Amino acid sequence: MPRKNRKNDELRPIKITLNYLSCVPASTLIEQGNTICLVNTTVNDSVPPFLQGSGKGWITAEYAMLPKSTPSRLNRERKSISGRTFEIQRLIGRSMRAAFNYERLGERTIRIDCDVIQADGGTRCASITGAFIAVFDAIRYLYDKQLIYNFPDYNVTAAISLGIKKNEILLDLDYNEDSSVDVDINLVMSNVNNTLEYIEIQGTAEGATFKREKLNKILEIGEQGISELIQIQKKELNL
Repeated sequence: MPRKNRKNDELRPIKITLNYLSCVPASTLIEQGNTICLVNTTVNDSVPPFLQGSGKGWITAEYAMLPKSTPSRLNRERKSISGRTFEIQRLIGRSMRAAFNYERLGERTIRIDCDVIQADGGTRCASITGAFIAVFDAIRYLYDKQLIYNFPDYNVTAAISLGIKKNEILLDLDYNEDSSVDVDINLVMSNVNNTLEYIEIQGTAEGATFKREKLNKILEIGEQGISELIQIQKKELNL
């Protein structure tokens, strides 16, 4: 069944605010439909033990949904985090390490904090799209302060969710769609030499099967959506 308020292959309205906070090197607020994520970065002059003495840097991420990001209050994950949270923050970290040549940071760690202020579907994807902007700005901060002398190579990276509902492919799912689709897909892609390449494909059927032809169409529509996101990112960063 087609959507009422936007086309099946249409992104939700997106608004990105750079330097949302003044107390960190880079801070990005991303609003994608009614999903709102605040992405902050911190730069530490240290690396994990396995990188000490290597001269190489590191990028890592944490992710959280704030207690009132959903209609029913969530409990804060204080002593331990859920499997879902652990999986999402690893996904964000992997995506950013694929996006940037982090080894050229010197022995520094860029730590990304992704906090979901309001959740209406696609929170991990919005976090990744916002994280690229925040990490780029953090590296630009290091470069402008002459803490590094060579700007690391990078590939603009974004993520998007898709689903199949009654044989219709839907791009950029809100919560109501995400909770009712027959197939759920998340894509992370980078623009490498003006060609989109995959970082991660997450997909599963939610009680229904789908054919290879449908998967090919999902990937095609997903690439179109990510291309639009990358253009938005480039505009915000003046790239």
